[in-house]
Order: sequence, then structure tokens, then C-alpha cells
Amino acid sequence: MSNKTIHFVSLGCPKNRVDSEVMLGVAEKAGYSHVSDPEQANVIVVNTCGFIDAAKQESIDTILALSQHKGGSCEKLVVSGCLSQRYPTELANDLPEVDHFLGSSDMLKLETVLKGQADRILVGNPADWVVSATDPRRISTRGRSAYVKLAEGCNRTCAFCVIPELRGKQRSRSPDDIVQEVEELASRGILEVNLVSQDTIAYGRDLPERSNLAALVKRIADVPGLRWVRIFYLYPEKMDDELIELIATHPKIVKYVDMPLQHAADGMLRRMRRGHGGKRLYDLVERLRTRIPNLVFRTAFIVGHPGETEEEYEELLTFIRFAEFDRVGVFQYSDEPSARAYDLADKVPAKVAAARAKKLMAVQRKISQKRLKALVGQELEVLVEGPSEDSELVLVGRHAGQAPDIDGVVYLSGGPTGVEALPGELRRVRIESTTDYDLLGELLDEDAIALPKPKKKPNSVSPLAHRSSDGRRITLRTV
Repeated sequence: MSNKTIHFVSLGCPKNRVDSEVMLGVAEKAGYSHVSDPEQANVIVVNTCGFIDAAKQESIDTILALSQHKGGSCEKLVVSGCLSQRYPTELANDLPEVDHFLGSSDMLKLETVLKGQADRILVGNPADWVVSATDPRRISTRGRSAYVKLAEGCNRTCAFCVIPELRGKQRSRSPDDIVQEVEELASRGILEVNLVSQDTIAYGRDLPERSNLAALVKRIADVPGLRWVRIFYLYPEKMDDELIELIATHPKIVKYVDMPLQHAADGMLRRMRRGHGGKRLYDLVERLRTRIPNLVFRTAFIVGHPGETEEEYEELLTFIRFAEFDRVGVFQYSDEPSARAYDLADKVPAKVAAARAKKLMAVQRKISQKRLKALVGQELEVLVEGPSEDSELVLVGRHAGQAPDIDGVVYLSGGPTGVEALPGELRRVRIESTTDYDLLGELLDEDAIALPKPKKKPNSVSPLAHRSSDGRRITLRTV
């Protein structure tokens, strides 16, 4: 085992997780071994989120907490990602504890940092890079699951959002490069791939030969060895019949739609520059529910955006009650100086926004409980992840309607016969009860569902290997 050690903390979205995994691959290629305890690390890397105030504060708090390890075994503290992309000079002045700053597209520059030949600030153009199948990467998601990034950046002009500033314009990967990565993942035993980008519905529009998202997803789903393919961040516009039909009928594409809708009132959607009205959302929800049986529908909304009236907020609640989403994320508006909404009048007081968020989640909690209770008594395929974060004595997994690290889990019991399961297995589970967001299920048999064996030997060299250099599974600490 190498004497050089590195510890990672990845903040924010799954797209950031992919970037962190690339840096982990860079570090292992440079001879560093990953450690889960920062006290044992020679190098600590914090991959930050800088999207909204809460995320920025979380990033700063994490950096300061980990800086306490400087002076011990930690020789270098590295900060990367969106926060350092947005405020490189300010952070360098305010955080003398940090040795190096990398931006949102500077993952491969970590190699220079580890060699000891780097400048302190290495923040480049956010449009300079997008991950490729040839980049070193170590998968950190549990349960034979992985995220695959289809594109980087965004061309939208949503009033509340600064992602184009942090990540640049849309850059789609070529279909062949994506499929090559997925084939490599499947050959290593990955069963589930989760397709992400900032604006997945816009995939391929920027390529010389405008690629079709549905065609790409079908190619991915047809890769031998995969069992579940999940698509994230499908925006309402241009959700065409071809893609809907593919989700509805392909046996490997899970009946799961993640579509950040942000609001439902016409006036708010105009102020947010979302490009559509509320009626379109009602029609789309009905269309998806009708065309995709047993659909699991996840979305996100913003409350407290400038100009949001009480009447518009009530329109949003009415829409949520109509749609009966399985899961909803709610964000309180964050007033970002470089966003278009910053200059809008009629700012909503923070206390009002907080009260609206609390009420919205109370409404959604009852809907979520109702939809979860409908699963009680059903038998589901569950991908076993491993011990619960709360207790190593409790095993957890996910059914196809639960995305990794985002949705709830299935807590697994061996029942009266004491049936056991291993991480990475697909098992038949009968759902016995629910909590607000999780399920409790009983393993039904001794044997795992038959799965294809990985084509490559465990010790073969691969840029997408999902174990560390000493054979242990990587558990990337995320916040």
C-alpha cells in the first residue's frame, strides 16, 4: 500500500460527485491511497458547491473544519469546484489555510498539485473541460451503481440561476464516448447507471450532428449487463413522445422521471424565465402519468422568488396536490448578485419564504406517505447497498424508484428465517411498512437474483475501477 494518502469531501449535486471521482482517479494514478479518516490523510480535497447561500456556507464551514488537520499528517488542503470557480481571489485572501484552489473544470490539474509543482490558484475557464471515458475515475456510489455525466454547462437563462457562470455553456459528450464509459462500467459489474447533466433534455443540441437523447439512452440501456438506467434533470420543454415511449417500454429504463419544475403559477414562471406556463405543466403531468405506468415522479420547487405573491404560492400548492409527486425538493430563493433575479423588485422576506417552504413540505409529506403506503405488501426488486449509515447492524437497499443518495431507502430484514444479503446483490423483498420517506422490507429468499458476472478480473487495470488500490471499496464522503 502506498504511504501517500488522500481524503475527499464532495459537496452538492451528483454532477459534483462525478468530478470528485475523477480527482480520486487522478490521485490513485499518482500513487495516493484513499482514506476515509481525514486525520490519516496527507492531502485533503474539498469539492465545493457555490450555487446558493446555504451551499456556500456549508462549503466554507467544511473547509474550516478540515483545515484543523493542517499541522498534523495533512500537508496540503485543496479546494475545488464551483465555489472556488466563482470566488478564487476572495477565497485565497480569506482562507490562508488552503494551499491550492481548483475551479469547476480543473479536476485533472490535481495531478500537478500532487506533484508539488502547482501555483496556488489554478482556476481556469469553466468551459475548458468535460469528463471523458479516458479520464481516470474511481466509482464511489454503493451497490454496484454509478453516475454518468452526459454533458457539462447550461445554455438556459433562468432568472435565479448562476450555473452558466460557474460551469460555462452546454458541452455535450459524444454518444460513442458515453457508451464506451457505460460499457466499461458494465464490464466491471455495475448494474445501475444514473444519467446526469445540468440540462439533460438539451443533450446533443450543441454537437455537430445534433444527437437525440432518446437514441443515446436506448444505446445505453442496450449495453449487456446493466439492469437499471435512470435519467435525471429532464426539463418540461421538448419532452417528446419518443423519449416518453422509451421510458415506458424499455425493460432496463426505470420508470422514474426527475424534472425540476420550480413553480406552477404563470406569473412566477415568466419572472423565472422558464419559457412555459402552468397549464403546460398540468398537461405534462397527466401525459406522463397516463403513458408511463407506475411512474415515480420527482421534482423541485423554489419558494420566495422575487415577486411571488400569496396567490401564486397557493397556485403552487394546488398544483402539488393535483400532481401527487412521489418526491419533492424545495429551495428557498437565494439572492445571488450575478443572477438576473437579483435586480427584480418585490423581494420576499426570508421569514415568509421559510414559512412557505415549511408548509409546502408538510403538504408533500402526506402525499409521499400515501404513495409509499401503496407499496406495502408488494414484492420489489431491491439493489442491496450495504450497512445503513446509522448502524452497521442494519442493511439497506433501494428499489428502482429510489435514486442513490437522493431518495429514501429500503431497510432490509431477514425475517423469521434470518435470510441474509450481500452488498451489490439484487434481491426480492416484500414491503412490510413505511416511514415518512423510507420503506421497511423482508428478504424473501436465500439466493440473489441471477446476475451477469463481470467480464474483467478484479485486479485488472481500469480507469473506472470501483475499488481502491488495496482492494477496499471506496466510500467517498459526501455532504
